[in-house]
Amino acid sequence: MKNSTAIFLTSSLLLLLLLQSLHNVKASFICVGSSFLTNSSYHKNRDSLFSTLSYNVIANSGFFNTSLDNVHVLGLCRRDYERQGCINCVEKGIRQIKRSCSNRVDSFNWDSDEGNRVSCLVRTTNHSTYQRLELGPGTIDPNPVSIDTSTKNMTLFRQEWEAMVNQTLEVTTNDTLATTVLKNYGAVKAEFIEFPNVYMMMQCTPDITSGECKICLEECVTYFKEQFWGRQGGQVSRPSCIFRWDLYDFYGAFANVTRLPAPPRPLALIPRAQAISVTRLKGGIIAIFVVPIVINLLVFIGLIKAYSRMKKSNSGINEQHSDSGGQSMLRFDFGLILIATNDFSSENKIGQGGFGSVYKGILPSRQEIAVKRLTRGSGQGDIEFRNEVLLLTRLQHRNLVKLLGFCNEGDEQILVYEFVPNSSLDNFIFDEEKRLQLTWNMRSRIIDGVARGLLYLHEDSQLRIIHRDLKASNILLDADMNPKVSDFGMARLFNMDQTRGVTKRVVGTLGYMAPEYIKNRRFSVKTDVYSFGVVLLEMITGQSNKNYVESLGLPAHAWKCWIEGEAASVIDPFLSRSSTNEIMRFIHIGLLCVQEIVAKRPTMSLVIQWLGSDTIAIPLPTTAAFTIHLPRETNASDQAKGEGGALSFNKLSITELSPR
Repeated sequence: MKNSTAIFLTSSLLLLLLLQSLHNVKASFICVGSSFLTNSSYHKNRDSLFSTLSYNVIANSGFFNTSLDNVHVLGLCRRDYERQGCINCVEKGIRQIKRSCSNRVDSFNWDSDEGNRVSCLVRTTNHSTYQRLELGPGTIDPNPVSIDTSTKNMTLFRQEWEAMVNQTLEVTTNDTLATTVLKNYGAVKAEFIEFPNVYMMMQCTPDITSGECKICLEECVTYFKEQFWGRQGGQVSRPSCIFRWDLYDFYGAFANVTRLPAPPRPLALIPRAQAISVTRLKGGIIAIFVVPIVINLLVFIGLIKAYSRMKKSNSGINEQHSDSGGQSMLRFDFGLILIATNDFSSENKIGQGGFGSVYKGILPSRQEIAVKRLTRGSGQGDIEFRNEVLLLTRLQHRNLVKLLGFCNEGDEQILVYEFVPNSSLDNFIFDEEKRLQLTWNMRSRIIDGVARGLLYLHEDSQLRIIHRDLKASNILLDADMNPKVSDFGMARLFNMDQTRGVTKRVVGTLGYMAPEYIKNRRFSVKTDVYSFGVVLLEMITGQSNKNYVESLGLPAHAWKCWIEGEAASVIDPFLSRSSTNEIMRFIHIGLLCVQEIVAKRPTMSLVIQWLGSDTIAIPLPTTAAFTIHLPRETNASDQAKGEGGALSFNKLSITELSPR
């Protein structure tokens, strides 16, 4: 009898451990939407984006969103991820989608691998999901083991569990706690009265707002309670978020987390002595099985880390921490840069400026990159290099160019960006033939994208940044002609409560700089607004500001036509078949941006509202500002020829960086 009992207990324990081990590797994937044909353009574009997704996720601090034609792909790794673990997880998710959703347009896969202490999301769609909350469809993966209710009070457990849900939601969606670009993440450990400690993790994609994140997670929690309440843990995932909880520290996410005590216990429920005995018994059982597993896991993790360090030392790309608040960055080996650019061959050269040259490169992974090689031995190059690395590691927006990494070996200072195939806006808008490709719909979309990029810099990013050199040549166009603001070498970072400043040097490009900045060296977000207004007017006219020198510049020319009732005369003839009313509204907005009185210029948030609505009342513009002469104290030696022939001086500035 005793032997039979022992065999039964042993078999039950093995079954329990088997069920638990199956629960330790989670994959919640789903395939929806229409189908596509094998070898179709959608299929090829999806696989092309997949081929570099894991690398791009690592290069962009754990979150990457990209598109090619109508294919949109997203990758995300849990915060505090291990680099190789994240790569393996994303690649595994891609394989799962290719195998299980081989010809479906929409799919997503939240994958958790506790052995490698990582979880990740891979998602594909035929529409943009960036900054868009999507709740369906959802998946659920409950723990196969139910909570033993024979000796425990489930009413008390539910009270404590729901209190913990509220605390985890608060941690996850509290913007003041989001210290990195991977916001919308929370991991909480709570001590329960009559149960083992409970562990809970919530995460949303970092592009949605905290309010949207809360909605998504609350839907997950409700779904779990309705479908699988009473299970000993589980995971619910939706396209925009994931919720998981369990009675053990799954994939080591809880080393440095918010710890919560149990909520006050109702006195009449269970005697204290019983609660203590249950807790001790449970703790003893857990210790017997968990301690050896934890020891083996720690040894295994140590071996993995040692192996990872060995691989990094022999690789051309290494993950490093810059002094940008601990944000991970990729440091490229100079030899790898030489291979990618074919020794900086002239055939690969795609740009030239006062800072140096830009080359197209191809990494061994076949990813295309843009390599910015700063002029050797230039003190000003040191400043621009430091500015762009420190700023762009903290910024992420679809309308800002992405910095993938850097290289600083010897006297070489190199910045590695995403490759933007359509070059810069000035190559289109100021070219008689290429300008034909820029329909009004495309021009208005570019204008709106630039405005959103500036709004992010001024108000929505973790930092408050004044670009100070916005112009057509610093607006890049991707394969879908989406604009990306670039060149942050002259950008200035502000504290949260700072609204304007004074600089010792005037930097930027003449014709795009606001008069108060040139004359008095005063700059603010309104100096960027002025530059945006000039670019907007250039987009409407199809002409560079420098072509209007005789009439004191494009802003002055447009203002003169406006007050004479002939504003329509400045519209590009190529737009003759477009909506004149909408174009006139854009001229109106452009003139408001270039007003001489700084206080009357709108903020970028107002500009975006006006651009997107034809029903909002817009104030009448006042006199436009213009300056075509260099300030008297500027020496000719401080001048440098900028892109597109525009006169730039002091191409670089000394910028003191401080956190917002």
